[in-house]
Amino acid sequence: MILLSVVLCTALAEGMVRWLDAQEPSAALRYLDGIPLAEGVQRAWFADDPPPLPNRRTFSASDAELVRRVEASGVTDGTRRADMFKVWNSVFVGPDPCAHPYLKDAPGQIYVYDPPDGSPWPRFRFLPDTTTPIGLVTNAYGFRGGPVPLARQPKTIRIAFLGASTTVSSHHFPYSYPEHVGYWLNRWAAEKKLDVRFEVLNAGRESIGSPDIAAIMRNEVAPLAPDLVVYYEGANQFYLGPLVPDLPPRPARLPVATPPPPGLFARVLEDLSYSSVLAKRLQNLIAEYASPKDPTPSAAGGGAPGADGREWPKPEYTLVWPTGVDETDPDLARKDLPVSLSEILADLGRIDATTEAVGGELALASFKWLVADGMVLDPARHRFILEYLNFGYAPFRYRDLERLAVFQNRVLEKYAKEHRIDFLDLARLMPSDPDLYIDAIHGTPEGIRLRGWVMLQLLVPVVDRHLADGTWPKKSFPAVPPPAPFEPRVVTFQCERKAG
Repeated sequence: MILLSVVLCTALAEGMVRWLDAQEPSAALRYLDGIPLAEGVQRAWFADDPPPLPNRRTFSASDAELVRRVEASGVTDGTRRADMFKVWNSVFVGPDPCAHPYLKDAPGQIYVYDPPDGSPWPRFRFLPDTTTPIGLVTNAYGFRGGPVPLARQPKTIRIAFLGASTTVSSHHFPYSYPEHVGYWLNRWAAEKKLDVRFEVLNAGRESIGSPDIAAIMRNEVAPLAPDLVVYYEGANQFYLGPLVPDLPPRPARLPVATPPPPGLFARVLEDLSYSSVLAKRLQNLIAEYASPKDPTPSAAGGGAPGADGREWPKPEYTLVWPTGVDETDPDLARKDLPVSLSEILADLGRIDATTEAVGGELALASFKWLVADGMVLDPARHRFILEYLNFGYAPFRYRDLERLAVFQNRVLEKYAKEHRIDFLDLARLMPSDPDLYIDAIHGTPEGIRLRGWVMLQLLVPVVDRHLADGTWPKKSFPAVPPPAPFEPRVVTFQCERKAG
């Protein structure tokens, strides 16, 4: 009876919390009126969710066991749980997983695939046609989202979204921003009584850079003949170090007391938080009120760094801009553009050429950073933003991160103009409200929804233009080779030494 009562009370509490979450006004709603609606878009659509994915299934017992093995290993940092359901590039892995600095800590097993071109890019793919215990649902191509046919169908417009974690989104979130965009575009087409259907490919995946993205476009997306390819990325190659000759050392750890290793309760709570809003609330409550603080006063005299929500004290350094690089009107042919932009532009050229070769068009989106000189955050609710900026990007100041983020988007905009491709200025329209962000670049579920809404307003004019001139929907499609065979295989190993 006691056990039954506990189960019933927990179920009731879960239902109540879900109901309360549904009643709570979204932080995104206050910004809707400030975002101009594209022609034919209705504001009421913002609250609507995409339909359930037809390919979502219950994850297998073997996958659940793999998560348990990760937990038992004690190495659960970062995205370790989700990484076990990635298919790693065998060239990137090398002949011995135990010699790999990261994968050697896997619990005796990884999935690998052999790249058709022998390149180490992309470093991984997602398991195809899978629902993982983390919550990620993939289609036959290993892309997040619902099924998309291989052969192009009449009266369809196919849009592929390229990027990293901000495109694929957190695996346990219900939707990524491309899924919102695809749903709303079909609502828009139905409202206008257009005899056309939109198909979306989300080819994003976390922790990748432009070389990965160029390979994804070439080997995975191009064979699916997209009409439009949207590139949204700007963080994973955002290196300020080369601009600071006298770079101070990065702190070895957060300037707060190191928390003890998570116990059984914390690990169970972490797993439950992927599917239970009650567990997620409890986890947030513990994080907010039980985080240890450093009793040593900071240089600013306000207790531990971040205790007042302001930028943490930073050591002195000098940012040295490359000689001859015009910050307001950069020469895109330069090989020394800051924050890896020369490399990124070279990869964008490859992506553009690949897209054009299969009859599509590339569009570039500006990248949104939540950072501004003098920005003050709530030290409890926005703790992860504070740590992301002040520890993850230490020792760089907010003002320099903001300056380089603006420069990055200026370069992308100029590239788009010079190559006559559409520039989708998402960063200009996306609000800088920390309640919409997990950290300085990743959105909460409502932040992701709002990013999709902004992207919708920017894409509708592009679609309308092509509908008007008759180029979309296409009446014939280019003959492109089908995707290279993608056959994940399991590699097992036993490493004697574990990191850490």
